[in-house]
Amino acid sequence: MPFDVASILVAMTLSMLTMALALVSVMGNVNRAARFAQAGAVLQALGWVLLLLSSRVVPGGSADFALSTLSMGCISGGLACNAAAFELWCGRSAPNRVPALLAIAMTAGYGAGFSSYAFRVGWANGLLALQMALMVVGLARRAAVPVGRWRWLLIGGFALQALFTAWRGVLGAFFTEQFPTFMTPHPVNLAFAMVANVTTVAGLVGILLAHRDEAVRALERLATIDGLTGVLNRRAWLLQADTELANSIRHGSPLAVLMIDIDHFKQINDSRGHEAGDRALQFFAGVLNSACRSGDTVCRYGGEEFCVLLRADEEAVRAFDRRIRIHLQDAAMPELGHALGYSGGMALRAPGEVRMAGLLRRADAALYRAKTMGRARTIDAGRAPVELS
Repeated sequence: MPFDVASILVAMTLSMLTMALALVSVMGNVNRAARFAQAGAVLQALGWVLLLLSSRVVPGGSADFALSTLSMGCISGGLACNAAAFELWCGRSAPNRVPALLAIAMTAGYGAGFSSYAFRVGWANGLLALQMALMVVGLARRAAVPVGRWRWLLIGGFALQALFTAWRGVLGAFFTEQFPTFMTPHPVNLAFAMVANVTTVAGLVGILLAHRDEAVRALERLATIDGLTGVLNRRAWLLQADTELANSIRHGSPLAVLMIDIDHFKQINDSRGHEAGDRALQFFAGVLNSACRSGDTVCRYGGEEFCVLLRADEEAVRAFDRRIRIHLQDAAMPELGHALGYSGGMALRAPGEVRMAGLLRRADAALYRAKTMGRARTIDAGRAPVELS
């Protein structure tokens, strides 16, 4: 069955339009990455619509110039948006700006050199291929978060499309007689059109799977992170604490629990309002996080109570406690408008101690003593009788 380039490109454009409508309508409330993906789908669909329309006007005329240049800007801008979306979905907070700069350069160069068919075809296809190649490199880089196999689907599709796009550029720039229009039924152009169709579908699948992965990560985060303070919740912290305890037992390394209760927190809520109380909790959690070293773990244990698991001996725990108190003394008043202090109870794992529950009981008892002795202090629970089972 013979293949017609125009029919394949029209089918691809219809697929892109459907994809753009689907992404905008089914994704619902989306974040930055999904918005980039939606913008990329819309721009690419619009770009191909404009490019097909340019084939219906007088070649080289003002309408051709406007439609073709705008179409290249949309297609290239769509690729830049897709590249940004995939970077964000791979856990990179700052997407690579090079694809966006290439989109600007490609559009400007295409418009400036429009009078030369060989130049504009070589320029446009060359930079589009470079954008796709950069997207492949970005997807192939080690991701900062767990991602699914969708990126390998995209890597294969975009790598193949980049190859045929670059090939089209070479034909248009150096073998113009073989590729006089973008509808020319040259084997490379046919291959490009078919690969572009496949990549369009793969792109939609990849975007939806990436969006799903992010939704799963968000649900996992909600299940482990305290929504107000951003530190671990009690359940997640206890699971991690059991793992750290097992490692401490295996390697004979020190481990300590510091249980903390913000002093007079009810007064903050009663006199300043719950919003001030929330700000105090958020501020305090940030202070704890900033004082932690690698391997230390903070959680909101409940209400205004926090718990810190430290890979530390007694001296290091006391140094940690001093850092927190100094920070609060210096920063609480300027940040919150009122002082903020706490009572603490610390417990170190005794040799042979095998239960986290024992550490927590001793730290909690020490915290209670600190509160009954006037607050604003940290009490050491001391060494407990060894729990053998």
